[in-house]
Amino acid sequence: MTHFLPSTMLKKRIWIPVTIVLLLFVFRLFLPNIVKQYVNGVLAEIPGYYGQVENIDIAIIRGAYAIEGLYLNKSNAGSQVPFLKFERADISVEWGALWKGKIVSEIALRAPELIYVFEDQQDVSEETGAEDWSRALTDLVPIDINRLIINNGKIAFVEVQAEPTIDLDIHDITITAANLRNVVSKELTLPSELKATGISFGNGKLMVEGKMNLVKEIPDMDIALSLEEADAKALNDLTRHYAGLDFEEGTFELFIEMAIANGYLEGSLKPLLKDSKLVDTDDGFFKGLWEGFVGFFKFVLKNQKNDTLATKVPLQGDLNNVGAKLWPTITNIFKNAWVKAFNETVDDDIDFEDAIDASKGESKK
Repeated sequence: MTHFLPSTMLKKRIWIPVTIVLLLFVFRLFLPNIVKQYVNGVLAEIPGYYGQVENIDIAIIRGAYAIEGLYLNKSNAGSQVPFLKFERADISVEWGALWKGKIVSEIALRAPELIYVFEDQQDVSEETGAEDWSRALTDLVPIDINRLIINNGKIAFVEVQAEPTIDLDIHDITITAANLRNVVSKELTLPSELKATGISFGNGKLMVEGKMNLVKEIPDMDIALSLEEADAKALNDLTRHYAGLDFEEGTFELFIEMAIANGYLEGSLKPLLKDSKLVDTDDGFFKGLWEGFVGFFKFVLKNQKNDTLATKVPLQGDLNNVGAKLWPTITNIFKNAWVKAFNETVDDDIDFEDAIDASKGESKK
């Protein structure tokens, strides 16, 4: 015997799923605007800063959303140059980490820019410090970041009131940082790897490599940075403003080692100036006298064999009070000039264990 459902029950069975589908469709339709309002609300609450996003793109199936056209600037900035902006940020669940029992995210930033305008950032206080905006930006990510990818990035230092304007930038930056939340290789002291490359002012080649442990209030790290083959003439706006000097030719290079353990830093920076020549100007007696004075000491203090002026600056101390050692810095200038020229590479004579030992010694004081 065949039983038929009453028409009212049949309609309910049809309309209930239809209604659910319609509600989900409407929710999906308005979700980007909801997220956009949330993101703009987070940016609006940063003390001393203002910013907004142009658009939000949602991809529910792959558990991701994208922020497009974000910018952030100081409220009382004298210039209209955004302090921070990026073209697009893709934020998604890192599915590979799920097999490790962790729900973490991956962020891919396309064309991010951080422009430090000297005059705009001079009155940063505790109430409007960098910690506020950086912490707020991490609030835009609903789960912990475990992998970071940056393509076509840019960092620049600009001093508008200098004559001419000082503009030193590093562009074409690519960065990959993995295992930031220590999902894998938990037995390692510094589990996260960082690699970065870029093109600096004067078409120099920048490379950064290192390891970190970011799951700490003050991250531990062991990092090496090298900047090679930068045209010294690109520094002329800076050196002219602060030292009254112009380079006619030369190459600038910089090598940095830095290890941080338990908030204590051990490191060094080694600047080198190769084959440099100052511009011969007729801008007045005193200017010529100054340039001649500097040129004389440059001649005396450079290594005559390879025409390199260099020193090595030791850095040491608690991160709240890092100091450069003056006398080793001075003696290293003479060591490069008269004893043996410094190698044009990272010396690799500082490691994470040095920072650990130094931090233990400091804690005993």
